[in-house]
Amino acid sequence: MPYPDDVPTLTDGVVTLRAHREDDLPALLEQALDPVMVEWTTVPVPASAESSRDFATKIIPAGWQKGTSWAFAVEVVDEGGTVRFCGTVELRDEGDRRAELAYAAHPWARGRGLMERACRLLLEWGFTEKRLETVIWWCNRGNWASRKLAWRLGFSFDGTVRRWLPQRGELLDAWVGVLLAGDDREPSSQWFDVPRIDGPTVSLRGLTRADAGRIVEACSDERTAYWLPELPQPYSRDNAIAYLETRHERHATGAGLSWAVVDPASDVLVASVSLFDLNPGREAEMGFWTHPAARGRGVMTEACRLATRHAFVPEEDGGLGLERVYAFAAEANAASRAVIERNGFTLTGRDRHGTRLRDGTYMDSMVYDMLAEEFTRDRAS
Repeated sequence: MPYPDDVPTLTDGVVTLRAHREDDLPALLEQALDPVMVEWTTVPVPASAESSRDFATKIIPAGWQKGTSWAFAVEVVDEGGTVRFCGTVELRDEGDRRAELAYAAHPWARGRGLMERACRLLLEWGFTEKRLETVIWWCNRGNWASRKLAWRLGFSFDGTVRRWLPQRGELLDAWVGVLLAGDDREPSSQWFDVPRIDGPTVSLRGLTRADAGRIVEACSDERTAYWLPELPQPYSRDNAIAYLETRHERHATGAGLSWAVVDPASDVLVASVSLFDLNPGREAEMGFWTHPAARGRGVMTEACRLATRHAFVPEEDGGLGLERVYAFAAEANAASRAVIERNGFTLTGRDRHGTRLRDGTYMDSMVYDMLAEEFTRDRAS
């Protein structure tokens, strides 16, 4: 099916949006076979040269002919002067000046900011030329790359719709957000990228799915479970994956930061430390746990020192710029209290029956904090 004559070409001087062409087919097939595409989209499994040809020469032109969708190939000239196919961006007409934004990147284009440029071009065209009022964005729950791109474009995040998006015979949970014609096309909230922080004997880095096995081992430990009774028992890999998702959600909403504490030589997780319940510019709570194999080696003391330093480093220098970090530990949890005290935190009070234990009983929590000027003064002395 031919494209109509009025398919525009759009460019910002770096990326170009245009109609798909015959010479896009090899790259379209590479994209459709990519594991990321298979996991998060409805591409045929297995994809083939024929299915890619149908997409580019039948499905997309039909959308233009019928006015039901406006899809563009994304093109860029790379550093060597080669024209590269980067993916597809699309607005699907929902009627009444509404449309859905969809996008998919070729593996080569990911992490280069090209799809953000392409989506900005497309949205500007949709809001001006098609007079759209509202654009909606959907993705499968867990597709953090798609969600982050939508966040960069200024989309709201309006939560999870259960069992909404169809994919190969299943209905999957979906994330959803909207962008209005009059909205700023910039993020309206904080999203934390987890920095790597290297210390003398440990490093802090972002948690990944590769850490799930070590998380299971740590959270199945009897001692850990006693002090953290909210941990499911038995603790499964599914529990670990759910834990990782909650950490990512903290980052995506600006609620806090969580790190894997790792051996720098092996990159194996030995502990975890978090700053959470973050009040920007003001304070955050610090929490931590240690893998049983790493206890007694000073790992947690150093990790908490690195996290505390990041909390107090000014924002312009890459830190959080907080005024106060606080922490709680059950009165009888000597190991956790020792970590907090070795880092110079001040015991400020007692939260009576503030900790529930695995056996259902309650124990007082000891309350500690540190102020930014105390951290600076202690390190200078």
